[in-house]
Amino acid sequence: MRIFENLNVDFLGKRKLFYTISGALIFLGLINMIFRGLEFGVDFLGGSEIVLQFEKEVDITVVRDHVQNAGLQDAEVKTFGGETGVLIRTELQEVPPNIFPEIVNEIEQTINNHFPGLEKTLIDSTSNTVTYQLPNPDTTDKVVDVLYSEGFQAAEVSVEPGNREIVVTANISNWIEGSLRRSMPDNPFEILKEDKVGPKVGSELKEDAVIAIFFSLIVILVYLGFRFKFIFAFGAVLSLFHNVIITLGLFSILYNVIPGLNLEIDLTIVAAFLTLVGYSINDTVVIFDRIRENIKFHKTLPLFDIINKSVNQTMSRTVLTGGTTLITLLVLTLFGGEVLRAFAFTLFFGIIIGTYASIFIAGALVYEYATRKKRRVEF
Repeated sequence: MRIFENLNVDFLGKRKLFYTISGALIFLGLINMIFRGLEFGVDFLGGSEIVLQFEKEVDITVVRDHVQNAGLQDAEVKTFGGETGVLIRTELQEVPPNIFPEIVNEIEQTINNHFPGLEKTLIDSTSNTVTYQLPNPDTTDKVVDVLYSEGFQAAEVSVEPGNREIVVTANISNWIEGSLRRSMPDNPFEILKEDKVGPKVGSELKEDAVIAIFFSLIVILVYLGFRFKFIFAFGAVLSLFHNVIITLGLFSILYNVIPGLNLEIDLTIVAAFLTLVGYSINDTVVIFDRIRENIKFHKTLPLFDIINKSVNQTMSRTVLTGGTTLITLLVLTLFGGEVLRAFAFTLFFGIIIGTYASIFIAGALVYEYATRKKRRVEF
């Protein structure tokens, strides 16, 4: 299948228009990042993040009031993926000492409800764990299974056949779960996930993410410098930087604008940006390859005409490749679930921007560099 056959568009002649469009998008994104900032996930901020899925629609204001009444005054509570999903984020990583006895009571009440009259001995207690000794190994297995099914992090102390001890860890999610089940008994829910990251680890992850993206651009610069010329490497990397900045600005602009879409920066989004860098450079390299071929075949043709000719000749491939990828990402964005939605959204808009940059920006930057430095491009 071929489209845009015999295309003859003066892309370079309109490069100032595209510079203006790109400049406006970058400026708008930077202004939003400066004044609104970027929302980082628990991966980078540190703390605990719990996602709840209710059976019925919930009023987020009511949930927020219940969470604050439970003692999480500084918790951030918002919808997640729809009217039945709730995201709760707090800087706390462990249950406060004054709340821990309440969770221990809930653990014991759960055991008593499922095993009435069961003899159990509390043999150890720390700031967030309790250890019980039970009458026999068979009962130990059953109690662990019941506690785990009720949302408690329970495990046997030893894998030995005669083990009779279990250890139960009290998490932030247990604290929230117990309070909400009492406050909202008519709307059952389940905990979809609980993430916990220390602030030091979060800070290190943020630095590592920036370093990863930076070094990926450096490696691409070196690779293209060897494969083509430095002039092409310069144009490609500047184009990639353009893509990343605009996509990052889009995160700041659209935060809290699209309902049900999580636009927080976390490790999944960093992976999406690295994928975007790799995808965009592939599109650009295809065009650069055609420029190199045309320079060899049309030695007397001006660089302006060669770049225009090359972009026109590769337009069919660029649009078809980008279009099929965008269809897949659109499906993932709409139906891929919460885990994949932000990743797919980032790639969806990133590939649109990357394809635009490959067609209108990368070749134009090569031409600008060659013209200003008055260098002839030869292979």
